[in-house]
Amino acid sequence: MLKRMFVAPDPGRARLRFAARAVLGIGLAVVVCGLAGHSLAAAVTGGLAALLALFTVTDPSVRQQAVTTALLPVVGLPVLAAAAELHDQPVARDLTFLAVVGAGVYARRWGPRGHSLGVFAFMTFFIAQFLRATPGQLPELSAAVLLSVAAAAVVRFGLWCYERRTPPAPAIAPPDGSGLDRITTRQAIQATAGSGFALVVGQLVSGERWYWAVGATWWIFVNTTSRGETLVRGFRRLLGTVIGIGLGLLVAVPVDGSPIPSAVLAAVCVFGIFYTAAVSYTWMMLCVTLLAELLYGLLDVLHPALLALRLAETGVGALGAALAVLFVLPVTTHTVTDAWIQRALRCVHACTAEAAARLAGTPDADPARRVAELEQLLGRVRLAVAPLVHPLNPMLVRKRRARRVLALLDDCAREIRGLVAVAADPEASHDARLAAACWRVEAAVEALTDGDGTPVVPTPQPPAATEPALAHLHGLERALAELATPLRGHFGPSPVGASRHDSPLGLDRA
Repeated sequence: MLKRMFVAPDPGRARLRFAARAVLGIGLAVVVCGLAGHSLAAAVTGGLAALLALFTVTDPSVRQQAVTTALLPVVGLPVLAAAAELHDQPVARDLTFLAVVGAGVYARRWGPRGHSLGVFAFMTFFIAQFLRATPGQLPELSAAVLLSVAAAAVVRFGLWCYERRTPPAPAIAPPDGSGLDRITTRQAIQATAGSGFALVVGQLVSGERWYWAVGATWWIFVNTTSRGETLVRGFRRLLGTVIGIGLGLLVAVPVDGSPIPSAVLAAVCVFGIFYTAAVSYTWMMLCVTLLAELLYGLLDVLHPALLALRLAETGVGALGAALAVLFVLPVTTHTVTDAWIQRALRCVHACTAEAAARLAGTPDADPARRVAELEQLLGRVRLAVAPLVHPLNPMLVRKRRARRVLALLDDCAREIRGLVAVAADPEASHDARLAAACWRVEAAVEALTDGDGTPVVPTPQPPAATEPALAHLHGLERALAELATPLRGHFGPSPVGASRHDSPLGLDRA
């Protein structure tokens, strides 16, 4: 885990900028709340609102990000009001919380904006439980949310809008169907069921901190699609919480709410959350746990027994998520993995076609945007295959096969990046052999994604070329040809949750 954290690539230092900007935006939000004379509870609310505004908004363009950010309070403030008004009505509060869970997950069907608004709505209700918000605090807490989201927006879209200097990343929607075959519908039902379990059992464990269990269930479902992904994420959340609690005993408890050390350590935790999010969920949860401990220290309620309770509630939440994905409308791993691999391979073909068109002199060909899409798709493939390559997976044959697929897809991406770099050279000229090589790549992709049930193998590539573009194309052909074996040459469509015995990675039991 340590090795992965410190050697993970950071192209363009995107993760570093993401984390540094978050510290600046959240710090500004807290300062603004302080200057406005808000209480500590309101400042905490504002800081968390700014964190969510900077973390969850992932629309493909800056303009869309700005619209989504503006909509966050529109969704969050009514939820905050409901949570505060229902403070003394446990049954109505619990039912409303579960409704927010279901609606928040279902909103993912509308893409990144729906996802962001769903997360913000859930976390607004969660924060109200965290701070035990009452109707009398509503005006101050609402003002803190508005000021903090505005401060985060000033930093994101004014002081440090590095996205304007890069092509907007495409929005990558999950593979989906219709009705109960729609993954977001199934997940909404699963998340509500899992959260219901977590809420009931969490209250048996603690009548005051039960919401931790619901929060654990919710966040385990975020950015996962299949049952395998969700189970792995639950394990990683529990592991990160255990490590974070151990670190908290060494750091947060001795600090004991001292303002300056707590503020400095909180800034470090915020940086860690944003820097590690794309690399390691375990590391991110370690930072989240330590940040929560520091906030409880500032609120003067931190003690070792509270940390043990947090671990117990996290375990309840993870169990709720696991039971839900296993027994409530399960989404099989192989269905999701097959869909992401197909999309990645078709994107490989699109990248090749765009690069070839650029080399041929087509002025509006833009392979760079396709490369950005391919990187996102490969990230989704890695997430989908994570259950198979996890160290605790006892199915060694499937693990080796999955690792081979990932390695060959990475080879494809490397050759595509090289090809696009050559195509960007204004001195590069179109070679007639490029058309033939691109046609072979197209044939290879079609062979690997053929849905008619006929196993096909890509045509072997010709001898290696010395011309850069051809060399990259031939390397791409080799990787595609080798993919035929671990993918078994075929993975046709199947309905969500259906079992299929010819899954290319042998995922029908995952």
